[in-house]
Amino acid sequence: VQLQAFGGGLVQPGGSLTLSCAVEGRILDQYSTAWFRLAPGKEREFVAVISWSGSGNVYYADSVMGRFIISRDKDKKIMNLQMSSLKPEDTATYSCAGKRGPALYSSPARYDWWGQGTQVTVSS
Repeated sequence: VQLQAFGGGLVQPGGSLTLSCAVEGRILDQYSTAWFRLAPGKEREFVAVISWSGSGNVYYADSVMGRFIISRDKDKKIMNLQMSSLKPEDTATYSCAGKRGPALYSSPARYDWWGQGTQVTVSS
């Protein structure tokens, strides 16, 4: 499985942006995919994860709860992250990751595949 994130850019505080992650290869219902972000001088941070089974259970980091929405399209093999009410502290390189199994983990060590990131900058 290969993953590629895209859709980053420069946005003003309070604005919105949608990131996407294209999945190449065979992705099964038992898999799950997630978004992580990495800001300069900080450790990689979990953002959100979604299961590809059933209706798609989700789990969010407290820092983005209520502002970000994760979703996936099985037919297009795309995972999206709708970000709204963006803050300067959301500035980071956002990467998508995937793992076998539907369990929703926040630890990056649990993930089997990683894609290259896309930069999101929130600034006026």
